[in-house]
Amino acid sequence: MLCPFCNHSETKVIDSRDANDGKTIRRRRECEKCKARFSTYEEVEIMRLMVVKRNGEKEEYDTEKIRRGIDKSLEKRPVSYDKKDKLLGDIEYCIHNRSKDGEIESKEIGRIILEKLKEADQVAYLRFASVYKSFGSLNSFKKELEKLEEE
Repeated sequence: MLCPFCNHSETKVIDSRDANDGKTIRRRRECEKCKARFSTYEEVEIMRLMVVKRNGEKEEYDTEKIRRGIDKSLEKRPVSYDKKDKLLGDIEYCIHNRSKDGEIESKEIGRIILEKLKEADQVAYLRFASVYKSFGSLNSFKKELEKLEEE
């Protein structure tokens, strides 16, 4: 691991802790040369997962697409960067668990995101749902809002 301050290649781990409910490991490191301290995060990477689109085409799973969707949904909402990161980690964990034979349908990914956004922020949930469920009118939006209020 290169030191981000002096680029020296020798660093030592001085502390390791679970983060994100055990899905990530936070390591506190110290540079052997300049003695600067910094943190690194280690997490499982979903490898070679294919997403089956509605039209049957397949494409490689891309975390950044999900991150952008979450960021747009949570734009101008009082949600910290750490909470967004945890939300993304939870979503990816569910995607990994629900995938079969290295594939998952895009509809399933959308359902997982909706499920997790509903728990995190109801306004973000409605924003995402309006795009995911293709609300065509104010009435569809109103029905979704009423369902949310009933729960």
